[in-house]
Amino acid sequence: MKKTSLKKSILASLAVVPIAALLAGCAGPASESTESETETVKIGVVGASDPYWEIYVDAAADEGITVELVDFSDYNQPNPALAEGEVDLNQFQHIIYLADYNEANGQDLVPVGATAIYPLGLYSTQYENVEDIPDGATVAVPNDPSNLARALLVLQSADLITLDGGGSAYSTISEIDEAESRVKVTELDPTLTATSLPDVAAAIINNDFIVDSGLEATDAIAQDDPSDPNALPYANIFAARAEDKDNETFKKLVEIYQNTPAVTEAVIEHSGGTAVMLTTPVDDLVASLKTVQEQIAEQG
Repeated sequence: MKKTSLKKSILASLAVVPIAALLAGCAGPASESTESETETVKIGVVGASDPYWEIYVDAAADEGITVELVDFSDYNQPNPALAEGEVDLNQFQHIIYLADYNEANGQDLVPVGATAIYPLGLYSTQYENVEDIPDGATVAVPNDPSNLARALLVLQSADLITLDGGGSAYSTISEIDEAESRVKVTELDPTLTATSLPDVAAAIINNDFIVDSGLEATDAIAQDDPSDPNALPYANIFAARAEDKDNETFKKLVEIYQNTPAVTEAVIEHSGGTAVMLTTPVDDLVASLKTVQEQIAEQG
């Protein structure tokens, strides 16, 4: 796989809840204050019609902040809009996507708060627990590069394999330390990992194919552990321009998202129960972004 293709695949496989594409909102001035001391903040999103956004906007209004959602039709638009000052924040991406954008465009957009991670799960029709999978058994993983790397990290967190150097968001199957691993790993097209379950001990199944395979997200016997540093690059975030990283209003908006029960319930429901809400410290998000950007730079 060429490095360019790898990066493109990563961009194509964001760990976000599926959403309906809508036309982009009109650009205009960024944040502004009114005489009534109500501050307006423009947030770029992809899928403003998702139910939890209305709840979030109302919760922000209760705190004296008017949130104006600027809806974009695809993932390529919100970061340039943020960089150019057309919006104040955006919320649609995980750290890996932001890192790739920054490196490709010479930008320094930064995370100012975590929202959720949408776990990638390991499923089995033969075993109810990871511990029951016998040594030497075969586990299937999707072969598209970004999901492959993430799948390998899931298997490592489940103590099924060990990756050289602890693995990264760009790990490949060649990095598996077979002598230190419990299972063998086979790569399959993402559409086939679910149908492979009768023939393998377990399989990593992309969220898009869970329902079609007759499974539910809650059937997973292992998944990303949000407390595992290797999962952190897949955390979805609020992003801002570097000069706004300490903006108190933006910090308040992050708190509203993280601490409003109705928002939490709506996000989880919209994700089909897969979302794991996060309150990860911003310093950890920034450190993860730096690490991923360094990995991208090393690949050239």
